Amino acid sequence: MAPTDKPQSHGPAFAAALFDTSENDLMIGGLPVRDIVAGTGTPCFLYDAAAMRRAYRDLETALGGFADIYYSVKANPLPAIVSLFRQEGAGAEIASVGEYRAAIKAGVATQNIIFAGPGKGMAELCEVIEGGIGEIHIESAEEITRIEAIGKSVKASIRINPVPDAQAGAMRMGGKATAFGFDEEELENVLPLFKDARYIDLVGVHIYGGTQILDADMLVSQWRHGISLAARLAGMLGRPLETIDLGGGLGIPYFAGEMPLDLEKVSAAIPDLKALVKAHPLITDAHVIVEPGRFLAGPGGVYVAEVNSVKTSRGTTFVVTDGGMHHHLAASGNLGQIVKRNYPIVAPAMMLAEHEETATIVGPLCTPLDTLARNAALPKLKAGDLLAILQSGAYGASASPAGFLSHAAAKEVLVENGVFEVIGR
Repeated sequence: MAPTDKPQSHGPAFAAALFDTSENDLMIGGLPVRDIVAGTGTPCFLYDAAAMRRAYRDLETALGGFADIYYSVKANPLPAIVSLFRQEGAGAEIASVGEYRAAIKAGVATQNIIFAGPGKGMAELCEVIEGGIGEIHIESAEEITRIEAIGKSVKASIRINPVPDAQAGAMRMGGKATAFGFDEEELENVLPLFKDARYIDLVGVHIYGGTQILDADMLVSQWRHGISLAARLAGMLGRPLETIDLGGGLGIPYFAGEMPLDLEKVSAAIPDLKALVKAHPLITDAHVIVEPGRFLAGPGGVYVAEVNSVKTSRGTTFVVTDGGMHHHLAASGNLGQIVKRNYPIVAPAMMLAEHEETATIVGPLCTPLDTLARNAALPKLKAGDLLAILQSGAYGASASPAGFLSHAAAKEVLVENGVFEVIGR
């Protein structure tokens, strides 16, 4: 039986774990959702600053000084969100010059920005090198040539595509043929490419095996492999490394039955990971980095849409909203899902209501792909009611086809201490 053959009703449990409620109201940043959207309109993304800060602090505590946190800007590139994590102490990991500009606008110091990605163009490299960058993570021979042509010294790490045993997560970024980085087994052939480089100061290694990792043991195993690889690279270079970037990939639960990443188990492994770094003289003083994005931003966001109509077609109830996949592609299941499963969803002004209806939630677009939930257990809804999709702070608006059917973009709203502000890109 497919996951959506049975009514899906995990939204209320997620809401209880993530946010406060006040009688019928879901509260974001100290305010009822219905009061916020009365001022902003729908569709909109609401970001609870306190929830994002809490995610950062929980991870920082679990890491226990083992690694510094660099926020992966691709998860949510709004400068206000980047600035929030900068205030908490994060650096920034970017994958484009647009993200570089967002990080600079957010006040991130250039030395605290690292630049990864397989398709860095000449103009992008010029801008970040001239403007200042902490490190560039080199992923191809062409990048070496381009940096040398720019003729200005820059620190760099080699991004390594790990062997299959080191891959992890729902989306595997390594361990197979990939556009990302250099294959681990080819490392001996890669280092000679840097032999005659005059402007590249090769100081580190970057390994990233996968994303959306919910298993703490898998995550720690990937980090162990990264440390081992760093020691191997340092030995081949015959000099100490300054940086070990263990990547991101820390996941958050979206679907019924998924459990959050166990930070207590991660924390328990930290002393051993520290010992592994200290045991090798050429990496003992290296700066270790992790670069989460989704883990920090995702749980603090909700996508809110208003019900436009409720109708029945051949026995199926459809709830048609004013928002859809053009704002939140991931929730529609069209961003990497093979089996379509529902994100957690609630009626944010009906939190105490019985879930007496099973419905399919669709957006306003002229395609059956614009489906936000299938067989969702919900209160009985009518036009004018609100729906909120949880776990929507990452890979929402910026990962969606906003121009489709020329609907207006969803507003994005930061809420903190009872005050909300519409924020822009």
